[in-house]
Amino acid sequence: MDDLRTITTDAIAVQVIDGSTVIHLVGEIDAELRTQASDTMGLALLHDLPVVVDATRATFVDSAGIAFILQLRMAAHEAGIPVTLRDPRGVLAEVLTLVGVDDAVRTRPEADPRR
Repeated sequence: MDDLRTITTDAIAVQVIDGSTVIHLVGEIDAELRTQASDTMGLALLHDLPVVVDATRATFVDSAGIAFILQLRMAAHEAGIPVTLRDPRGVLAEVLTLVGVDDAVRTRPEADPRR
């Protein structure tokens, strides 16, 4: 995978870092990224490692992005894989709260995007 710091367009990308599968949300997370979301979910579960959804670089999340997070959480839960959210700016957490599903994903306090 390319260096994630060089991604400048809207994207959902996955990396394995330090024993966790990290899903990076970059830019606007919406229906345009449906294929990336599907591919990413499969890769994240394939590794059978704890999943961290890193929304550090997300600028917007719509209902399709929320659906991705909830589907990921459900599939990971069924596989016994924990999912946590890194969202230091609160972009994703705010939307999760607005739709009443903020308790679906545990929030991770640190902002280190590598983990």
